[in-house]
Amino acid sequence: MTVATLLIRGGVPWSDGAVLDGDAVLVIDGRIAAIGSGDALAARDDAAGAGVIDAAGGLIHPSFADAHVHAAMAGIEALGLDVSGAHGSDACLALVGAYAMTHDGPWIVGGGWHMSDYEGGTPTAAALDAVTGDVPAFLVNADHHGAWVNTAALRIAGIDASTPDPADGRIERDAAGVPTGTLHEGAMALVERRLPPVSPDAARAGLAAAVATLHRAGVTAWQEAIVGEYGGHADATPAYRGLIADGVLTDRVSGALWVPRETALEGVPALVADLVARRDANAVAGLDTSTAKIMVDGVAENRTAAMHEPYVVDGCDCGGGRGIAYFGRDVLVAVATALAAEGFALHFHAIGDRAVTDALDAVEAIPAADRSRRRHHVAHVQVVDPADVPRFAALGVTVNAQALWARNEAQMTELTVPILGERRAAWQYPFGSFLRAGAALAMGSDWPVSTPDPWQAIHTAVTRREPGSGAPPLNPGEAIPLAAALRAYTAGSHRLLGVAGSGVLEVGARADLCVASRDPFAGAAQDIAVTRTVVTVLGGEVVHREG
Repeated sequence: MTVATLLIRGGVPWSDGAVLDGDAVLVIDGRIAAIGSGDALAARDDAAGAGVIDAAGGLIHPSFADAHVHAAMAGIEALGLDVSGAHGSDACLALVGAYAMTHDGPWIVGGGWHMSDYEGGTPTAAALDAVTGDVPAFLVNADHHGAWVNTAALRIAGIDASTPDPADGRIERDAAGVPTGTLHEGAMALVERRLPPVSPDAARAGLAAAVATLHRAGVTAWQEAIVGEYGGHADATPAYRGLIADGVLTDRVSGALWVPRETALEGVPALVADLVARRDANAVAGLDTSTAKIMVDGVAENRTAAMHEPYVVDGCDCGGGRGIAYFGRDVLVAVATALAAEGFALHFHAIGDRAVTDALDAVEAIPAADRSRRRHHVAHVQVVDPADVPRFAALGVTVNAQALWARNEAQMTELTVPILGERRAAWQYPFGSFLRAGAALAMGSDWPVSTPDPWQAIHTAVTRREPGSGAPPLNPGEAIPLAAALRAYTAGSHRLLGVAGSGVLEVGARADLCVASRDPFAGAAQDIAVTRTVVTVLGGEVVHREG
């Protein structure tokens, strides 16, 4: 729906932490022309013939910007075997079995299974064999840091008791050392390299589907958190460039170029030269890839997050019991300083407290002049040593939070908290502490790891609970106010991604905005999650309208 002049009235305008005067927003030629009384704006000469949207008392707010999302990956997976909606091993296997009955390809590929549905978070090849037979199967888990494979896949990949664990991963084994069917982190690559490639047409179809999903969620700007070959997925650059060239993709998108985990010190100059060349070529094609993605560690629930002290568990042989740091500190510093010197923003994945420290140390090593050129950010920040909290503001590093995870649910209580121990469990997702220390806060979904709906993450940031859950809140002292959470997902993320003139409702700003189904500030905190995005406007064009 393209309307040169648009009047959204009867709502509650909100921007950058505050409710604005009036009940309406006037949009002309893709820009916000006025904010105020709906009657007064409707009477303006330049509002003649405007398309009118009744906000029906809902919040009118800047559109969301997702600071960490895997849109291309999510779209492709959603069009294939997606088991993320299945809860319980039987339900998951039933979906896989139904898919296998009608699928005639050489491999069964999909994902979304939940670690908490399986003892120790590690399902077996034998269970998968029962529904897939001799067709090789590869199913990535919901957090995309592990995969479930069947016996045929292990055989094709040549994985047996004699296969060593890769430096950046682990093969789950039984007491005799025989692989049982779960592959953690870099061990997934042993099978991934055997998977059939996704066709260019399928990649573009998946990305287009993802864009539509993000619009329904109110997202008009995002950072594709990995641009490059990763996790069995091909580089999404051709799909993005194709949709941009066709005029299909007009959102404010940026991409983070992947820094391979096998990068060695002597390979840093070649890496930087390659990323610079790709960045410059993409810029000519209209795709901003001036950010580099550095995955510092794994995830806590499979004991690959890098910790300062050992996990509270016996028999872990991963990194001496302290997880996996994918880069030596010398390599991490060399990569960070060289990329910053070339004008790249750095997007770190850091889950464990040691990974957070290492990421901050790498930023601190960047000369001040280079450090201040871009907004560097650390995503996930699950376990943070309190001593590191004030360093974010001091170094100008933005917290890129995936707030949906900050709650007590099965994976947290059954898999994560027991291996962190009480002291470190209390350090998880310290959003309140970050704000009190003056850190800049942005938010993202990490979809398809989590839902792309920002209202669900905002609910958790405010309540530290899963919607409808009777579980106690996770570290309730780290909850943040609704205004702060919404500001992080709008203005905070837009600013982090460098989207000029967007993320706020003010005269002259880009008309990237949303209408919510209700005013969440007028209700109880436990009702935030029922809020829906009913209208999404991108550059003055309505790209989603419910009903």
